[in-house]
Amino acid sequence: MSTVTTTDDVLIGADADAVALADRVIAGLGLPADGIEVADPATGERIASVEDIDVGGALQAVATAHEAGLAWARTTPRQRAEVLHAWHALLVERAEDLAHLISREMGKPLAEARAEVKYGSDFVRWYAEEAVRPAGNFREAPDGGASIVTRRAPVGLAVLITPWNFPLAMATRKIAPALAAGCAAVIKPADLTPLTTLFAVQLARQADVPGELVQIVTTSNASKFSETVLRDERVRKVSFTGSTQVGRTLLRLASDTVLRASMELGGNAPFIVFDDADLDRAIAGALAAKLRNGGQSCIAANRFYVQNGIADAFAEGLAERMRDVSVGAGLGTGTALGPLIDDRAVRRMRALTDGAVALGAQLLAGGTELGSAGHFFAPTVLDRVPAAAEVADIEIFGPLAAIQRFDSEAEVVARANATRLGLAGYVFSESIDRALNVADRLETGLVGINQGLPSNAAAPFGGVKQSGLGREGGGEGLEEYQSVRFYNIARRETH
Repeated sequence: MSTVTTTDDVLIGADADAVALADRVIAGLGLPADGIEVADPATGERIASVEDIDVGGALQAVATAHEAGLAWARTTPRQRAEVLHAWHALLVERAEDLAHLISREMGKPLAEARAEVKYGSDFVRWYAEEAVRPAGNFREAPDGGASIVTRRAPVGLAVLITPWNFPLAMATRKIAPALAAGCAAVIKPADLTPLTTLFAVQLARQADVPGELVQIVTTSNASKFSETVLRDERVRKVSFTGSTQVGRTLLRLASDTVLRASMELGGNAPFIVFDDADLDRAIAGALAAKLRNGGQSCIAANRFYVQNGIADAFAEGLAERMRDVSVGAGLGTGTALGPLIDDRAVRRMRALTDGAVALGAQLLAGGTELGSAGHFFAPTVLDRVPAAAEVADIEIFGPLAAIQRFDSEAEVVARANATRLGLAGYVFSESIDRALNVADRLETGLVGINQGLPSNAAAPFGGVKQSGLGREGGGEGLEEYQSVRFYNIARRETH
């Protein structure tokens, strides 16, 4: 049975049993009848409403979390670790519920939603383990007579602002290190996909995370929320994932009270394929880096630079694979590419494609909207994209691969770095020396070498230039929620 009606047979409809499972999870959240509407991007239909919290409610959340945080900061690392381990266990136990919910509200294929649940849960487990390994140091003062002891303390109440594209992983990537460090949190999920965060925090409370410690604020007025909450002196940290434009605004607000800030902002990832690359591996990596989450990822492959000797074979092979991608509802059996998040995203893909073709790009696959319901766009490949085309140098955020060609290593490195952004990059070459040398010269925070999925909870994720500040994941992610303190201990000689 299908919940998607289309004008053709291209799209895979949602499985009725899968939809019913997701809706049972939503029903268990106890949501209001009115408020901010949440829609299924595969159909455009309303699936729930969440509370639209005003400024007064946001400040009450700050007050509540702040008070709970004072007690939480005094717990031991072992106590915090055990609570996080219990949360991780519940996330694993309810993995199918979480995956179906993610697909229902965000649209990504169920297989990808399951992968996100694994990825998001890994952050909770990782920081449960990191909690009992707090950094510190002991050293002798260089001039003698004293010992210097350093330790880490929780930075204080953290405001966490998450995007719509990875509603579980972006929440756990922020909440878990905050709790591990001894901080309270106020989290504002994106109003397009708030349900997963609500469910994940519900599970956290079942795992004995104090009910007041993590406060969720759902609001339709994100700017008013930020302007008010970030100026509250009880707030000591802000972590944001989203666009560079919004990140700049939040940094200006954070400067008023000198907040610690972590910013994971926009990306414009170069995907570089050299002549000596393994063609099959490069195409597989391109599909992973381009189509993960429908290209709606800040580290999605954005600018495909392919060396001339392999370019024809790569473009033809990628186009063939893209034409074979099955498109449909995230909860559809066999779906490999789900809908885009809304109509604006579909219109953007259409405009970028048409603009490039008008300037001489060759359309090898896709380039059209699909279906009569929902927000679907066909997997698209453009070859010989001119540098003047908008798609050649913009964060695409959709299933559109735009191929440009290059001659030399020096040329492609210069072109790859000719952007104000620097989050991720990809290099494909069978020469490990070349791959590492190019990776070292790329101005990015992370590089996938001969692979298209570089993210890992154990690794420090973040960018350089205008792609952000700070890191999430790894040991470095815990440090973002800690202050370094030192004690100078005088020593007196004894005889």
